[in-house]
Amino acid sequence: QVQLVESGGGLVQPGGSLRLSCAASGNIFSINGMGWYCQAPGKQRELVATVTSGGSTAYAASVKGRFTISRDNAKNTVYLQMNGLKFGDTAAYYCNAEIVTIARVWNIYWGQGTQVTVSS
Repeated sequence: QVQLVESGGGLVQPGGSLRLSCAASGNIFSINGMGWYCQAPGKQRELVATVTSGGSTAYAASVKGRFTISRDNAKNTVYLQMNGLKFGDTAAYYCNAEIVTIARVWNIYWGQGTQVTVSS
């Protein structure tokens, strides 16, 4: 079994910062790409940022320059540093990871989500 557990969401004022974490655990052989997605009420889930196993990153245009994705391969953890938060960033944030299990089965796993609310 593989599990992704997110933490770090909360309530923050506009212009504030939050750091999200997502730790993968279980029967993991290797992890390829990892990423963060967000889903606001009534909207589809959309990509926020991704990071490859080698550290290459990509961002949605709406967060470029404000958010930073990083990962610690030794800890099987991906982070999302969110600075300059705006009302429009309010959403549930989900991490995902492309994981190969010890049984050499590849799959994409998702976390349970963590809520980020930007409000004054």
